[in-house]
Amino acid sequence: MEAAPRRDRHPLASGLLALGLVVLAGCSVAPLPELKPPVPDAWRNAPAGVAPPSADLHGWWQALGDPELDGLIDRALQNNLDVAQAAERLRAARVLNRNAHDPYLPSLHGRTNDVIDPDTTASYFVVGFDALWELPLFGAWQSSKRLAQGQENGASAALRGAQVSMVAEVTRRWVELRSAQEQARLLTGIRDAQQEKLRLVQVREQLKLAPPVEVAKTQAELARTEAALAEPQQAINASAQQLAVLLGQPEPDPAWLTPGPQPRLGQWQLTTAPADMLRARPEIASAEAEVLRAAGELGMSRADIWPHIGLGASLQWSANILSNYRAHTGEAISSVGPVIDVPLFDWGQRISAAHAKDHELKAAVYGYRQAVLQGVAEAETAMGDLEQLRMREEATQRASEALDGSMAALRKRAELSLGSNLDVQDGLIENQRAQLELVSAIAARDLAYVSLYKALGGAPMPNPPSPATAPTAQGSTD
Repeated sequence: MEAAPRRDRHPLASGLLALGLVVLAGCSVAPLPELKPPVPDAWRNAPAGVAPPSADLHGWWQALGDPELDGLIDRALQNNLDVAQAAERLRAARVLNRNAHDPYLPSLHGRTNDVIDPDTTASYFVVGFDALWELPLFGAWQSSKRLAQGQENGASAALRGAQVSMVAEVTRRWVELRSAQEQARLLTGIRDAQQEKLRLVQVREQLKLAPPVEVAKTQAELARTEAALAEPQQAINASAQQLAVLLGQPEPDPAWLTPGPQPRLGQWQLTTAPADMLRARPEIASAEAEVLRAAGELGMSRADIWPHIGLGASLQWSANILSNYRAHTGEAISSVGPVIDVPLFDWGQRISAAHAKDHELKAAVYGYRQAVLQGVAEAETAMGDLEQLRMREEATQRASEALDGSMAALRKRAELSLGSNLDVQDGLIENQRAQLELVSAIAARDLAYVSLYKALGGAPMPNPPSPATAPTAQGSTD
């Protein structure tokens, strides 16, 4: 009659024990810091007409109107080695994240051992199994997940950063390559005009119509132009080689060295640029992932302050394989019960580690705010530069068009014998120099455009690769 009530108390005791373990598993989990990016409501350097609420940056480089650049970026997204490295690190982080809770699941180990008695009268061969299940108490379960998720998010941000930087660098190098080729063409035209001018001045000097100093001056101008031709050629070689590196190939494509049209924004103007676009910046995403990872480390360090509690079991067989030179069979030994590791005294090391992780979490939050402020500063600077360079390009364009008209008038006067061919060469040189300034203005605006969209977080890139796929140019993320 007395045994029944004791059996009725077992479900209640088990329920209370389970409830207690759930409470212990959830406690000590600090809430994540609230991240409020200090982004401006409106851009200070944005031109008139900029309006929220959204902007699609997908394929932003296509505004330069260069199909060859589009193809290069597609190839680079598939073959760039920095992107491939970042993709592999993301795959590694995903594998670890999927198994973040494995240390808190039951585990089983098999082992063998050969034990020799010091008196050499016995030798035992031991084989057995050990099972352990450490309970994820005091917030260890959630903290381990935060830590692993923060590492995966950081790897994802690194992949996006590699993609954004690569696309910006390919665009920049292509703009520099085509601009340098155009500069080389114009400098060659100036050199040819100066050679013709030198011939005409020498004729005038022979006819005593020009002093020798004018010949020397013309020769110096010609020499300076010939020296200036080296600079765009260096830029062509360097840009082509860097493009090859970005595309994961040892040599530039021969087609790149054939001069082509310079990429140009033309009439493009910034129309939308919401401030919250900055949240797409890889640097900000990486800083946010660091906050999550630091919060996970803090939770793990706090869990280490408390006892580690688990369940363990062991089953072993031993055989005395040497007893008076005769083999004997052994016996089986088993055990099962709780496993408790209580940190009684360690000079405060675990508490100090928890305090240190708390400070590291605060530092990560400050790092996040700093990343946002840096993004705002870069975006504001790029917007201001882009608008100023747009006005510079327009003014340079007007100057070049005016000189085109002047050049036509000089040629007409020469045809009517109202002007000399020397005046035509001077006008041609001045016209080519104005076009050189226009090429530089166009390139500067293009590069400011690249800087702006890199500052705003770049274009939506392909979805982060799964472990079974390689990074490609297919797909996009919001």
